[in-house]
Amino acid sequence: MSDVDHRRRQVLAWGAAMAGVAIAPGITLFELAQARPAAEPASSKVRWGMLVDVNACDPDCDACVAACDKENGLSGRKGPTDSQWIRKVELKDMRGKTTSLPMMCQHCADPPCVDVCPTGASFKRADGIVLVDRHLCIGCRYCMMACPYKARSFVHEPVIDQKSDVPRGKGCVESCTLCVQRIDRNEIPACVEACAATGRKAILFGDLNDPTSEISKRIATVMTVEVRADLALDTGVRYQGL
Repeated sequence: MSDVDHRRRQVLAWGAAMAGVAIAPGITLFELAQARPAAEPASSKVRWGMLVDVNACDPDCDACVAACDKENGLSGRKGPTDSQWIRKVELKDMRGKTTSLPMMCQHCADPPCVDVCPTGASFKRADGIVLVDRHLCIGCRYCMMACPYKARSFVHEPVIDQKSDVPRGKGCVESCTLCVQRIDRNEIPACVEACAATGRKAILFGDLNDPTSEISKRIATVMTVEVRADLALDTGVRYQGL
């Protein structure tokens, strides 16, 4: 048994004790409007989220997917063992109308993945971003089963040439982080930037807690929906035009 496997088994055995662990040390947030000192933690005054206008989303466009893969060091392959943090899906209504939209971790206010994690590896930052601490993840995949959006991937193979600010590892579960590394540098998520570059601007990112933000103003004036709203998870990703 490797040292890594031994440590993971220890973590599983200590699951009850580790349940109180909320966040890995060193994780900080810099607000888009005004950066804070690195020692200051994420604030619940902010809740980052996205609004996707499906009417502006081109079914044949995968700019958001490609940008996510490049930013986070993913392979870009779509095989059963390849990680994919954002994917394009098609929804068909009762009349047969088909709509294409990007699907990623919905960054729920009450995330089921966090509820079922036995080690505290799945956690939600104070600013609403749902993350996985790969040092605590034991690869049990309970979170994958609990996620109603099929938004999580399991890393089956060793990760090579990974990016220093996007830690990944074999045997861990991972998913969309809203490009937390970019947010902490006062930048917008890669998928949002890539979509804007196409001219469609189908994805809007911002602070859901700020009534003066563009995303809050849009949500207040147009009809938006949550995917699987019946689950009452209060998702951080909303859709316009569904």
